[in-house]
Amino acid sequence: MSEEEGLSKGQQKKMQKKAEKAQAKNNHKATTPPIAEAVETPVFSPKWTLLNASMDDPASLKVLWTAHHYQVPLVSGVTTTSRHAVLQYGNEKVFGGGNAMAQAIAFAASKTTFSEQMMMEEWLEWERTVLRVDPATGLAHLAQSLSRPQLVGASVTVADICILTTLSTLPVASFPPEVQQYVHIHQSALMTAQKALACFEPRLSKVVDMIFDKIIRQLFGNDIALPGNITQACQNTQHGDFQCNAAMPTFAFLKKQPGSSSSEYQSPQDVAQAIVRAVGTDHPILMDLQVNGPGFVLCRLQPAFLEQHINGWLFTGQLPFPPISQNEICVVDFSSPNIAKEMHVGHLRSTIIGESVCRVLEAAGHYVHRVNHVGDWGTQFGMLIQYLKEEYPQVIAQDGALPNISDLTEFYKNAKARFDADADFKKTSQTNVVELQSGDPQCLKIWKMLCDVSRLEFEKVYQRLDVNVKECGESFYNPKIPAVIEEFEKAGRLSIEEGGAKCVFVEGMKVPLMLQKSDGGYGYDSTDMAALKYRLFELKADRIIAITDLGQNDHFKLVFAGGKEIGWLQNGQRLKHIGFGTVNGEDGKRFKTRSGETVRLVDLLDESVSRMESKLRERIQEGKANITEEEVHEVAEAIGYGAVKYYDLRRNPTSSYKFSYDEMLSTSGDTAVYLLYARVRLESIAAKAKAEFNVDVEDLLRQQHPVKITHPSERNLVLHLQKYADVMEQTLDDLYPYHICDYVYKLANAASEFVTKCRVLGDPEMSNRLLLCHATTLAMHQCFDLLGIRHIKRI
Repeated sequence: MSEEEGLSKGQQKKMQKKAEKAQAKNNHKATTPPIAEAVETPVFSPKWTLLNASMDDPASLKVLWTAHHYQVPLVSGVTTTSRHAVLQYGNEKVFGGGNAMAQAIAFAASKTTFSEQMMMEEWLEWERTVLRVDPATGLAHLAQSLSRPQLVGASVTVADICILTTLSTLPVASFPPEVQQYVHIHQSALMTAQKALACFEPRLSKVVDMIFDKIIRQLFGNDIALPGNITQACQNTQHGDFQCNAAMPTFAFLKKQPGSSSSEYQSPQDVAQAIVRAVGTDHPILMDLQVNGPGFVLCRLQPAFLEQHINGWLFTGQLPFPPISQNEICVVDFSSPNIAKEMHVGHLRSTIIGESVCRVLEAAGHYVHRVNHVGDWGTQFGMLIQYLKEEYPQVIAQDGALPNISDLTEFYKNAKARFDADADFKKTSQTNVVELQSGDPQCLKIWKMLCDVSRLEFEKVYQRLDVNVKECGESFYNPKIPAVIEEFEKAGRLSIEEGGAKCVFVEGMKVPLMLQKSDGGYGYDSTDMAALKYRLFELKADRIIAITDLGQNDHFKLVFAGGKEIGWLQNGQRLKHIGFGTVNGEDGKRFKTRSGETVRLVDLLDESVSRMESKLRERIQEGKANITEEEVHEVAEAIGYGAVKYYDLRRNPTSSYKFSYDEMLSTSGDTAVYLLYARVRLESIAAKAKAEFNVDVEDLLRQQHPVKITHPSERNLVLHLQKYADVMEQTLDDLYPYHICDYVYKLANAASEFVTKCRVLGDPEMSNRLLLCHATTLAMHQCFDLLGIRHIKRI
């Protein structure tokens, strides 16, 4: 049977008309090169790049397999502008699905005739509209059409590749014999392509998971229900790299099947042994498989695969993020100090956790609204306005001038003392509140002065911590509260309680939402419900994250439940509260000064820098530093601020901790100082290689010198490096930056072991090991960026 006979008559006529039309066009324009000639010239430059490749994406496999078959160089990359695989030729994107992208590569590289090109297009259209839509009909039709190992011409084409890719997603047991034979003939090429795709998939856990999932389904059928993740990284690397946990649920499934008592699988260990046999001893990715315990399958990754994996991203200059399902609009509510109060140690955690969360989301490609929900509205402003009137009358008389309030905390305390002690002052303050809410010009002017003075103080902290946040305080939402109350009232959800308070009782919550107090005022519930509605409907947020102390956990549960109750969460939006513990002193109580006062955040940060400056000057005097006196302050700022951040971020935010300058500024252990020193050490090795051996890492990168694993410490380092995407996926899920801290600390330890056991400078493997040093500094650089830690080249 010919290729044409394998197609329907309609398809054959359609193909013939296309051919006749094209031939007529060619005869009419003799100067136009025939289409057959146009497809004969291979075009390999500029480079083809596959962005966002994923192991579980058939489109990615089609493109990889096509590139491998036609020997077209293809490099990997990441884009945050799309959630799907994207093929790029130079700077131009190839639009379309997997078939279109694969066809673009085949068209550029193959020497097919016009007739063959048209046949391939027909088969690709059939794969898209028939085989994918109605596999049973498609398989029957394909079985009738198969008279040779290839569908078009005498060799494999993109038509075979795309159809075989789709067949790999279907249960083999349902295939007619002709299709089974067709698949068997090309099985080796499919496995080679899958191995190549595994090198493009940034998540090692995903690669291993997909391998075991496919083998288990081939052994026991597609109906088996497996947990979401059937593999995990081994806690003890002496046992292996990964552990498959699927034998137990698989055995439980088999026991429920008819005839299970006579089955060859009488225990989870039997299932595990079958999995090991199916993987075999010559698998291109997995090695050293063994069964442990009740049925755990332990394995290691082949060194050759790890080499391909790291070489896939090393020359791009960026460790790849895991692919995301969609680009989201995120709102991160963090820091949130109060106007007329200085930021203190209690604001430290929200500020630095929030900044890191924003950086992670942005790096993944999401659009982030960084919101500073400052406390700039409320009854306390009545007394603050009155106190400023009395203490700074000359400033109020001037336009544009700001009062010289050097200590906001002291200003607030003095105003509060007057409010508590002076009845007339208290009465006037209460009048000021009414006038402020009514828009009195003078009260508004003084209120704005207080906000401006406070912002200047807040900015001192934000500049030190490299924090970027946009203020949107309680006053912004105040006018929006009545509409929220009206919406709940119209929905019949509002309850008028004794005294006139307007409340909403939410199922499962012990206390109601109080949308309006009995005196007509608004509280936190009112403001936060208005903020929630604004963020969902005006900012179009897909994900909202509020970062405050753990004490507000129940409050946010109530607010989020209220939003769900009124029907605001109809589109799968995700709401999350990240609650954090307290920062304590050596005595285990909240961190305060010796006099019992709350520690100003600026003072805390400056003390860290001051102590680091002293340490650096000591090193200079001892001849152990590579910086000058002029560089001390800048380096001390990078290390001092970074040390404070890392000391906080390295732990689960829900836990409290004791603040210790000695611990956080230590050069050993899990500290930013140790990590910065580790990175500088790697940088210095690269600098010496260039100065003393005339080997430049940048030249090696330009030449695309491949990494080769020649020592166990090299393998250990490469394995740790390539856990980056898995760690980022976990961080994007729960938004806890401590995963990144844990990764970079373990990476630094692996790098330390590597440079201790493997001589770099002057060794025959120097070029290879310099690239490993560079890859490690690259990974640490990206982690520091996500954590908000500044970079230094020398210490």
